[in-house]
Amino acid sequence: MKALPTSLFGRVWWMSALCVFAASLPLGGQGITPSPSPIPGGGYRIAGTVISKSDGHPLVRARVMVREENDRRKLVSMLTSTEGKFEFTGLPAGKYGLEAARQGFISAGYDQHDQFATAIVTGAGFDTETLVLSLEPAATIRGRILDEAGEPVRRAMVTSYFGDHSGGVDQIREFRGAQTDDLGVYEIARLMPGTYYLSVTAKPWYAIHPPSQPDASAPANPQPSGATTEVQAVPQFATPVVVDRSLDVAYPVTYYPDVTDQDSALPIPVRGGDHIQVDIHLNPVPALRLRFHVAEDPSQGYNIPQLEQSSFEGSAYLQTEVSSQVAPGVMEIAGIPAGRYNVHINGAGPAAVMNGIELTRDGEELDVSAAEVLSTVKISMQVPGEHSPPRIMVGLRAGRKMIAGWQPFDSKGEVQFEQVAPGRCEVVVLGSSRPYSISHLSAEGAAVAGHTATVKAGSTPSLALTLVGGGSDIRGVVKRDGKPFAGAMVVLVPKATELYTDLFRRDQSDLDGTFLLRAVIPGAYTVVAIEHGWDLNWSQPGVISAYLKHGEPVEVGNQSGRSLNLPAALDLQPK
Repeated sequence: MKALPTSLFGRVWWMSALCVFAASLPLGGQGITPSPSPIPGGGYRIAGTVISKSDGHPLVRARVMVREENDRRKLVSMLTSTEGKFEFTGLPAGKYGLEAARQGFISAGYDQHDQFATAIVTGAGFDTETLVLSLEPAATIRGRILDEAGEPVRRAMVTSYFGDHSGGVDQIREFRGAQTDDLGVYEIARLMPGTYYLSVTAKPWYAIHPPSQPDASAPANPQPSGATTEVQAVPQFATPVVVDRSLDVAYPVTYYPDVTDQDSALPIPVRGGDHIQVDIHLNPVPALRLRFHVAEDPSQGYNIPQLEQSSFEGSAYLQTEVSSQVAPGVMEIAGIPAGRYNVHINGAGPAAVMNGIELTRDGEELDVSAAEVLSTVKISMQVPGEHSPPRIMVGLRAGRKMIAGWQPFDSKGEVQFEQVAPGRCEVVVLGSSRPYSISHLSAEGAAVAGHTATVKAGSTPSLALTLVGGGSDIRGVVKRDGKPFAGAMVVLVPKATELYTDLFRRDQSDLDGTFLLRAVIPGAYTVVAIEHGWDLNWSQPGVISAYLKHGEPVEVGNQSGRSLNLPAALDLQPK
């Protein structure tokens, strides 16, 4: 069954990419979703009960919807009775999506896993009148952020992270944030069951970070170029300003339970309907005053370094309070908690970065001439066999992190990325109307392997992509002991799993055991069906290879719109 239109963690990354792509299109190119139309009459029933997955009690007045799989605009809906019952009558033989929603619960489809669910099949020999559709109660994490004296911390930013396995490997992704109120209280609601982590960023309300007295040769009010850090002019006092050193402090990023190292953060297991109280205490540390020797060009402004700190799969820029020029070519930043940072240099000279710098000493001086200059990457694409360039976006990814966000190709099939960090990056593409994949990648000025390119510092490589669109569907049936099996995880595995992860496809077998893998890119594959395989690291070659010998090989050609039927039933494999 196709992915359901529900809020699911495994779809966050792709949905955000699609939203960016839609925003880049002209208004005339955006379609309008037609109004739902009723399903025509027939002689079959879909009936059952909607229950709470946590304790099994029936859910009253839950909204239940039945959609035609071939035309999801056709639907009927109803509210469950006082016993949680629903019944749809007069349906023709066919395949239907069954979904339910209720306030206080997470909307879901029948036997849903990740973004997949099992479709209901009406017709002779199928029991569709005793179905049980389970909904998880939404959970909540709330608590207080307190300072070293046990007092509430106002306007602290609390970020939640979710243990996501939808890509076939464990990842910790940023999920949702909240800000504390005047009582230091935060709340993160409507959580699905899973594993979460929390981090907090805040500033001590009483902290003071006085700037150093500048050298006589330094300008009184430097104008930075392209920096987000606040710059303060340093007043010329007759005598130095004396500040109690105990007030020159900062809060480091703090994770639950009150630790400053993300590797020491404890997971918070959340079950459906949980209301978990999680308090976090912040403890100040002496703030660092750092000096950076930077290039200067008075005609263009002055460079101010920006500090970035990693947090699980993402990162965030540190908002410093005080920056000043204390000598020609010397910038000072105060109020920095000790830690490991990436230092970004933007402004008068070429953009550059220093990665993984441990900043632990007050008054430490750094020469940013050692920073690696960022690169400019030009990418062109061609799609053989298509007369007009399709609407496609491209991005660059290092590991699990996007390092250059999505940009659309222009009318010439070209795009340019500025300020790309040196290193190995994967080129990823996203089509507006159907999936596309890179069939060939070549480069001038960079080494390539598969869909990846290794970019040197300060280089301007040109990448050329040959793309192929997914147009073939693969259909089949999963059986166990000769009988159709519903709810199996079906995985389409490309021949070179470690190089072409974008070629994977997944589905969940329907009530009649059938499955459909849509828009498959031409190439050689193996299809496998695994029982209870949803928490497997299925995208990892060392894991999925154990299932390939009992799978079904399939070769997909370049015929767009073709539907391939596997010649034999797919044997279900145990996890």
